[in-house]
Amino acid sequence: MNLDERIDAIEAGYEFMLAYAAQGRVSDKGGGVASELRDYLGRMETALDGLGGAIAERLDAEGVRAFVDAATADAERALAIVRLVLAREGISSQLIDNVNASIHLRALLTDLFVIDESLKSSAAS
Repeated sequence: MNLDERIDAIEAGYEFMLAYAAQGRVSDKGGGVASELRDYLGRMETALDGLGGAIAERLDAEGVRAFVDAATADAERALAIVRLVLAREGISSQLIDNVNASIHLRALLTDLFVIDESLKSSAAS
């Protein structure tokens, strides 16, 4: 999975979680939306696992190592959160709302927005 695909999977998962959190579900047991949530979380898990290396490959310029290290740490923390949620038998909207509010996930999303925009700027130059 390349960096662009990873970013897309993480952003799509986050957007789905925002919608899920708004539904007021007590648990995700069953099919339908509950199954979709687990699919999105699974894709996020795959995208997050090894994300630091994918970022480092694309941002190989001098002087960005500290940013790559910070983004890698944010990705590892977000991965831990996703794995915690996936390990639950039932996933409530409240749990997902708390995940959405997690500073670790929000920091990662901001990192990804910065990376995406910096790569677009580089490509345009």
